[in-house]
Amino acid sequence: QVQLVESGGGLVQAGGSLRLSCAASGRTFSSYAMGWFRQAPGKEREFVAAISSSGGTTYYADSVKGRFTISRDNTKNTEYTQYLQMNSLKPEDTAVYYCAAGITIVRVRAAATDYWGKGTLVTVSS
Repeated sequence: QVQLVESGGGLVQAGGSLRLSCAASGRTFSSYAMGWFRQAPGKEREFVAAISSSGGTTYYADSVKGRFTISRDNTKNTEYTQYLQMNSLKPEDTAVYYCAAGITIVRVRAAATDYWGKGTLVTVSS
């Protein structure tokens, strides 16, 4: 059974930091690109960051570049984890953050993903 499970969301003050995690299991996710998307209240889901299967290539939305860092851990055989380190958080970063996985980083970046998590809520207070 394929599962992507996000964790690490919560309430933080503006300027603070959070680290989101996504545990992926049920497939050999070391061969999948992975990424993060977010959806703020009343808005459409938007791309945040993506990372290639090897971790050697990353993409970021302009709105988070320089503040967020995506990474991944492929060392476990049955569960793969990706992270989103979020620094200098702003109230406009408030959203439900979703983990995603796809065959290529280009497809993930385009939201043409194969798997989605259920999301974790990040709230940034001013």
